[in-house]
Amino acid sequence: MSQILLVNPYNKKPLQVTVDGLLDADKNRFPLKNGAYKIVNDNNYTDNFGYQWNLFAGTQIDKSTDIQLSYKRFFAQTGWDKEDLSGKNVLEVGSGAGRFTQIVLDHTKANLYSVDYSNAVEANFKNNGPHERLQLYQASVYELPFAPAQFDKVFCFGVLQHTPDVEKTVLSLVEMLKPGGELVVDFYPISGWWTKLHAKYILRPFTKKMDNATLYQKIDKHADGLIKAYRFFSKIGIGKFTNRFLPICDIDGTLPANLSKEKLREMVVLDTFDMFSPQYDQPQKIKTVVNWFKKYGMAGVWGGYIYEGKFKAAVVKGKKPM
Repeated sequence: MSQILLVNPYNKKPLQVTVDGLLDADKNRFPLKNGAYKIVNDNNYTDNFGYQWNLFAGTQIDKSTDIQLSYKRFFAQTGWDKEDLSGKNVLEVGSGAGRFTQIVLDHTKANLYSVDYSNAVEANFKNNGPHERLQLYQASVYELPFAPAQFDKVFCFGVLQHTPDVEKTVLSLVEMLKPGGELVVDFYPISGWWTKLHAKYILRPFTKKMDNATLYQKIDKHADGLIKAYRFFSKIGIGKFTNRFLPICDIDGTLPANLSKEKLREMVVLDTFDMFSPQYDQPQKIKTVVNWFKKYGMAGVWGGYIYEGKFKAAVVKGKKPM
């Protein structure tokens, strides 16, 4: 695996790999625990994601489901060529349980450095590690343990809207790219004034304060009834309006039609928890993210919607000039 220069993000001093972690010249140590280098502890604003991805570790993993949702989404959104990624250093920010980690490792020969702020990195390691082309880090996007301008490719899916400062997040990602490197992000879009006229944004002020286990239990308890209500409103032709006010994920708009009853329920519970638990949920206008890319020096910037099956993603991509 080609080497990336690791640095202590707090004092910028180089980090050396030891048997049990990372060490700088001042003897600051970051432990290797459950397959990941721990730059931060578990108690932060993303603990809900650690909870959900360790609880639903295999739910979105293609090799566990045979649905290939992650494979199709990854290559549709990045537009990257599998062969071109051979030997390249790729940075993944916001790995979750490793749905896209698995795609990079199984379908390319890239070297992958994968980061998540939560202890979802432990679920990622269970799904994808150990692997000679994978290194896992629990770290903040604002304090990444890498010297800048080293990566050939950077991708960040499903993360931007969940960070406290979205523009700063974009800047942090751009800084990791070497000249000629490419960055691809996706995020929740602002489609119009009606975007936040939704059960998610109406109830989140309350649900995001709930204990993770309590919130999960409530969602699990009511999942069957909510699925029936969602299906009923869709069947009589008013679901497009009515279902946005139900406290349940968008089944028709995001989930495959051929799921078993059990798998559908599992994905509904996961996606609904994912709706209501995050500390931050800040959808963005595509134009705004495009302008941030340009502001921080990216060239050939493209922003728009990419469709893969029923899934519609707001994507922005660009390249750092040579």
